[in-house]
Amino acid sequence: MSVSELSISTQNYLKVIWGLSEWTDAPVTATDIAQKSGLKVSSVSDAVRKLTAQGLVSHARYGAVELTELGSKYALDMVRRHRLLETFLVRTLDYDWDQVHDEAENLEHAMSDFMVERLDAFLGHPDRDPHGDPIPSVDGVLTQPNAVLLSTVEPGIKVRVERINDEDPALLQYLSAQGVVPGMLLLITEAAPFSDSVQLLVADSVLPISLGRQATEALHVSLA
Repeated sequence: MSVSELSISTQNYLKVIWGLSEWTDAPVTATDIAQKSGLKVSSVSDAVRKLTAQGLVSHARYGAVELTELGSKYALDMVRRHRLLETFLVRTLDYDWDQVHDEAENLEHAMSDFMVERLDAFLGHPDRDPHGDPIPSVDGVLTQPNAVLLSTVEPGIKVRVERINDEDPALLQYLSAQGVVPGMLLLITEAAPFSDSVQLLVADSVLPISLGRQATEALHVSLA
């Protein structure tokens, strides 16, 4: 069965569950899913029971919610659609990178499998979306960059921006204006004590910028 045959609600739940575990090993709970999707915990619990009955997730009582092999396959199909759409909107329709997340959320449910593959071919089979997130292949293979949160990097280290969380348009606009985009080199410098921030130089700039916790927890970087 194609992921297109699943209900929009099921598609969304699977993608949310997968996304919550993409960059962390922490267990996914019904509360996490509710917070991410803006739904009540009771509604999520009902949905998880249905997904479990369908063989799409496994869930021990009061335990973590995990995708089954089938559920993971469908989730990756949805992630592939979403990230290809974001890439198309930026490259072809000149959307800004802070505009594409919600647009792709709406469009991804209307695409046929055939259209997804035609879009992939049209774009030249990209492996990253505009925010640096890896795009799963048609076979469901996803290659994660060897990256860590910017907030964990010590001063004096030069890093390359690998991906930026795309959920906050205002943050994306700010980072773009500062030149902090995927592929950019950053030099981490000493920040003020107890400031809970990171100070850095972008590429060859001589003027440092300071990023607070919200920004540094949204950026993944690799050693340059």
